[in-house]
Amino acid sequence: MATPRLAPQLFSATCFSKSAQTTITPRSATAGTYYYRCHLRLSSSPLPSPLARRVRSSSLTNLTRSFTTTSSYLASSTSTAAPETPDITNHYTIFRNTLPAGPPPQSPFAIPAADLRREFLQWQSRIHPDKYPSGPQKQQAEALSARINEAYRTLLDPLLRAQYLLREMHGIDVTAEDGATKHALDAQTLMEVMEVQETIEEVGAEEGAEETIQELKRENEQRVQGCVRTLEEAFDRGDIEKARTECIKLRFWYSVGEGLREWEPGTREIRLVH
Repeated sequence: MATPRLAPQLFSATCFSKSAQTTITPRSATAGTYYYRCHLRLSSSPLPSPLARRVRSSSLTNLTRSFTTTSSYLASSTSTAAPETPDITNHYTIFRNTLPAGPPPQSPFAIPAADLRREFLQWQSRIHPDKYPSGPQKQQAEALSARINEAYRTLLDPLLRAQYLLREMHGIDVTAEDGATKHALDAQTLMEVMEVQETIEEVGAEEGAEETIQELKRENEQRVQGCVRTLEEAFDRGDIEKARTECIKLRFWYSVGEGLREWEPGTREIRLVH
């Protein structure tokens, strides 16, 4: 099949037969679409084919046809319509298909990560800023895309999710630097954190230091997983005070984990972000 680029050359021609003459010329052209005007003038000589005889018998002396050749690949790839807008009441309403019941305790604290990612990618495909021309629609798409990215990143991570729920749903900001976070950490957790710091100070650059750090990483990951399980139980039963204390503990263990990942031989301390 001829491509639209070659269509004018192929159709701008005069075709002759023994009994009829057809002239086809371009009528007009727009991006991706060509229009042609076809004039068929019948001669007075006998028309050999059955089709020609039927045309002649109807006494048609001038038959005009218009036809269109369309190229889909030349069609515009941008949309002038406003982007589809999700319900941005909160992070949970954005992902209605994955989290139809909303935040805990109406739904579990645990998130189906695969389903969340699938819906996230669907939203990003629908409102990708590159799909819209410059102007208000593109700006709206960029803002929506950033909002959906933030919601996805927050819901995917247990600590960020817990902090978000406490702050937005219950007015508790565990990241506030007002001393409440430090005082809320129980004595046992505080002792465990201090023991990790002391171990790192003692290891330093000694032989076998890396093996010791790897063991500390494994122990810390177990603490993180334990904290997350307790958080799930607290949010699911609506125990916000317990969720608050566990969220603070989880922040410490996240901080310890980050410090252990950044450890290098010779390091004698890790920096904790409370």
